[in-house]
Amino acid sequence: MGKTSFAICFATALLFSLACSINVKKEKNGQEKQVDINTLVGGIHVSKNANPEDVGIPIYPGARLREKDDGDNKSANVNIDSFGFQLKVVALEYESNDDPAKVIAYYKDQLKKYGDVLQCHTSSLHVNTRGKKWHDNDSHELGCEGDSGSDTELKVGTRENQHIVAVEPAGNGSNFSLVYVRTHGKDGEV
Repeated sequence: MGKTSFAICFATALLFSLACSINVKKEKNGQEKQVDINTLVGGIHVSKNANPEDVGIPIYPGARLREKDDGDNKSANVNIDSFGFQLKVVALEYESNDDPAKVIAYYKDQLKKYGDVLQCHTSSLHVNTRGKKWHDNDSHELGCEGDSGSDTELKVGTRENQHIVAVEPAGNGSNFSLVYVRTHGKDGEV
């Protein structure tokens, strides 16, 4: 690590340690529900409470929130704010007794209000905020990262403002994630 990099890292660490407030809100059972960290250079806010309205995509009829092993639901609302950069990610996971084809058809229709829907076949969820190709910094288009696998991703928007529905087979039904990603700053304007 060069002297300049070391100096920047040291200064950043110093700023975080001098002006940092951390607020943790807990649920009745003692588990952390929301964490807010504020510093001179920005803040990080993480919450388990993600609202479907924040994702901007309706919930598939009859779907249920997926639960973790501890009975908590699988949702998150993350906001990172700093000088010159903002990132918001809202994600919710659901399950349905309907097969993936029905869920995919429903969401293809729902996502049309945001633009042309891109359908990708993957083995895991991919969120790309850096453009269609990793090395193409001028592109604001969404793209598929690989196109093989049994899972389906429906994407719409731009790399700075995207809605994603990821659907995977689960027994006789489906598991699916609703994701909203919004960035603003260094890599693009929203």
